[in-house]
Amino acid sequence: MLEERELLNKQEIEITIERLCRQLIENHNGFENTVIIGVQPRGTFLSKRILSKLQTLVSKTKIKSGNVDISFYRDDLLRRDEPIVPQEMDMDLTIEGKNVILIDDVLFTGRSIRSAIDALMTFGRPNSVELLTLIDRRYSRHLPIQPNYVGRTIDALESEKVIVEWDEVNGIDRILMRKSE
Repeated sequence: MLEERELLNKQEIEITIERLCRQLIENHNGFENTVIIGVQPRGTFLSKRILSKLQTLVSKTKIKSGNVDISFYRDDLLRRDEPIVPQEMDMDLTIEGKNVILIDDVLFTGRSIRSAIDALMTFGRPNSVELLTLIDRRYSRHLPIQPNYVGRTIDALESEKVIVEWDEVNGIDRILMRKSE
């Protein structure tokens, strides 16, 4: 039997995104030397929301952005039953000397972020890389990767799954915790 509970609803997600944007503004001011990069596939939805909100808050500045495909940088590439199908990547910029804000929806083991950092290096050597994540599952890290900006920190068992549903895909914005018994 599946047990499910809602961690964040649409309004709470909007409030969380607003708070994260204000933290970014505080640390990156005018975003002149900052690039926002979404980790495909799921981090791109959050990245678009962050960019949209930032544009309303700092309307005088055009914030550079892109999305990075980590498909061929994954450490489980040869362990999969199904072949990985690469995503269409939106990275028509260099990150050389830039401050990069890497965005993903859920930080779990840290392996996807490691893959994203490896993929980023194809586009130049950044000045710095920061991580923004909507959900941080803090007790499940396999690698020493920690976010700089966190929407919500949760403690979850290995058997529990965090599911981020976006209106664009699921018809609703919400974050669920699912546990099977």
